[in-house]
Amino acid sequence: MSRSAATTHLSPARDVQQAREWVVAAAWSWIGTPYHPAARVKGAGVDCGQFLAAVYEEAGVVPRIETGEYPQDWYMHRSEERYLAFVEAHAARIPGPPEPGDIVLFNFGRCISHGAIVTEWPEIVHAYIGTGDVTLDDALANKALESRIVGFWSPWPGA
Repeated sequence: MSRSAATTHLSPARDVQQAREWVVAAAWSWIGTPYHPAARVKGAGVDCGQFLAAVYEEAGVVPRIETGEYPQDWYMHRSEERYLAFVEAHAARIPGPPEPGDIVLFNFGRCISHGAIVTEWPEIVHAYIGTGDVTLDDALANKALESRIVGFWSPWPGA
């Protein structure tokens, strides 16, 4: 049975909990995939934006997301919140603390330009150029990340 078919028989609260579990499981399945700008191939290469899109698609939370082309260093030369707009097309800002399956966003360069999936706050999975692959990390213990946290977003605001 497909994930979307399986969730139709569950209560709304159970739907969200099940979806959160699927997002976390999908995120874990990408660990070790090399960091590669603008790529979205599990085991071969992915960047942080494509990672978010791929995981939420794989978990059945969103349909296929087309991000279009973008230069690797777009966030260093522009103030336009492209990454934030991409996230907010499918999720809403929440006050936190985040729950498993929610998103944490970070400011690098001139704007929000990095995102990760929360597994159990502050534990995250993200495609991180700093480690060169999709990795499990602690957003508060990693000082390169902790000082750049902007906030949290969820595809299930108010759930």
